Amino acid sequence: MNSPTLKDLIEDPRILVLPGVFDGLSARLVQSYGYKAAFVTGAGLSESRLGVPDIGLMGRAESLEGASMIAQRTSMMLLADADTGYGNAVHTFETVQRFEQAGLAGIMLEDQVWPKRCGHMAGKAVIPAEEMVEKLKAAVEARRDSGFVIKARTDAAATDGIGEAIRRGNLYAEAGADLVFADALLSEDDIRSFTSYVNAPVSVNMGFGLRSRATTPLIPAKTLEKMGVAVVIYPRLLTSAAVRGMQLAMTALTLTLDADTSLEHPDLQVPFEEYNELLGMSEFDDLEHRHSSP
Repeated sequence: MNSPTLKDLIEDPRILVLPGVFDGLSARLVQSYGYKAAFVTGAGLSESRLGVPDIGLMGRAESLEGASMIAQRTSMMLLADADTGYGNAVHTFETVQRFEQAGLAGIMLEDQVWPKRCGHMAGKAVIPAEEMVEKLKAAVEARRDSGFVIKARTDAAATDGIGEAIRRGNLYAEAGADLVFADALLSEDDIRSFTSYVNAPVSVNMGFGLRSRATTPLIPAKTLEKMGVAVVIYPRLLTSAAVRGMQLAMTALTLTLDADTSLEHPDLQVPFEEYNELLGMSEFDDLEHRHSSP
């Protein structure tokens, strides 16, 4: 029996939960918890690789390199953030082919103007819906494998209201998008409306345990499933948790600098052996053993 594809998981009645990964380590961590698929967060790549916010400072080459490196370090199916496709329909065509060749299982394309901004930041603007439709048609034409997922994101809810987001969602589905996402919906009613009136599988994004007033309300995955949502992504969970962990560790280190105490904080660190095992050290040891000279 063939293994399920990313499309299969999207079309399954059970909600597909995609944690956001941003490097090989985070991907290995997510996979160790049994996840079959994950989301390569563009914000996470921009923040971790460049140390800059998600405001379009990272281009296609850097995004593709980051996603490709992650794909090489995990057997999970990866849905990658490809921003706006990095240009017009021609650029989008090329973007799809490059990401597919790099081993990704799908990409997300959005209808913001370039340079784009994180969906929950102020100052966003969207391109005409008709232009995005042509970019999506080019994306569908570009893929070699029909199983490669095209996820269409609209940011129109923030600029033009939920009605326009729904209209665009249906246009994008008609253009061939396999999955549709309206970013920055601010209420459960908006999520229900978008899911009910868009004729395609719907994705939402969620925070985890911390919500600012500018973001989508926090809703459990099972509740989203009952609302008809097909996919939920948690793009900032691991990046935010990593920063909090590093802050705690640096605070502990700083407090010891003027004191005669050692830095013993097992609660803040993963044991060395566990850390190496997460990175697949036993596999490399086995490989070295099998190919060592007598």
